[in-house]
Amino acid sequence: MTQATGLETGRVIGAPVTVGTLATATATVLKAAEAGGGGYVCVANVHMVTTARRDSHLLDIMEKALWVTSDGMPLVWTLRAKGHGHARRVAGPDLMLRLLEEAEKKAFPVYFFGGDAPTAEAMRKRLPQQFPNLKIAGIESPPLLPLTPVVDEATVRRINESGAGLVFVGLGCPKQEYWMAAHAPHLKGVQLGVGAAFNFFAGTVRRAPRWMQRGGLEWLFRLAAEPRYLWKRYLVTNSLFIWYTLGSLLGSKGKRA
Repeated sequence: MTQATGLETGRVIGAPVTVGTLATATATVLKAAEAGGGGYVCVANVHMVTTARRDSHLLDIMEKALWVTSDGMPLVWTLRAKGHGHARRVAGPDLMLRLLEEAEKKAFPVYFFGGDAPTAEAMRKRLPQQFPNLKIAGIESPPLLPLTPVVDEATVRRINESGAGLVFVGLGCPKQEYWMAAHAPHLKGVQLGVGAAFNFFAGTVRRAPRWMQRGGLEWLFRLAAEPRYLWKRYLVTNSLFIWYTLGSLLGSKGKRA
């Protein structure tokens, strides 16, 4: 991952997380996209790093990413506690927004893969309003995909022939990470697993206020908005994350740093 690109990497309960800013993340992704060599970006939050703790395949995918963002203040706080005092949050929706702004300026084609049909339709209507000069190479809502993906040659051909340099993937974690890793050797554009960001840009889900984002409470806002969908994930994942993090910071035996 960042070892190959010279970027600083920290560890959060064993998972690699890139230490950087939104500006450096944007510049790194754009440089890779302009080079046309593919690759992918993982947008890491508490759910992802906790899942990777027990999922060696997901952990390996994160290790090989171009960048693993610190999408969540708990990750930033953990990195700072481990000596990375300049760690900053790089939220997936913020990175996506910055990249779309830059893509619009550079006439750089982008592709959106994921989400359900209503979300895709809403994005088709809203994105041209927000980014009137953005070159949208495609917006595709795929059928239900298996957790373990098989390389879809037709999808690869469509995306590559569209000329997209950036491919935003919204399938949810860890499915989107599995999908990106499987297709990375075949796609020319850089993939970014942005999950719920599709809903934000479609206007179907609101983001938390800035003060909640800065305070590490965005998860609480989302839980209040989608309790039936998220309560179990947050209850289990957040509890495990706290347990693993305490063990890591205290240097407990058997805990990966």
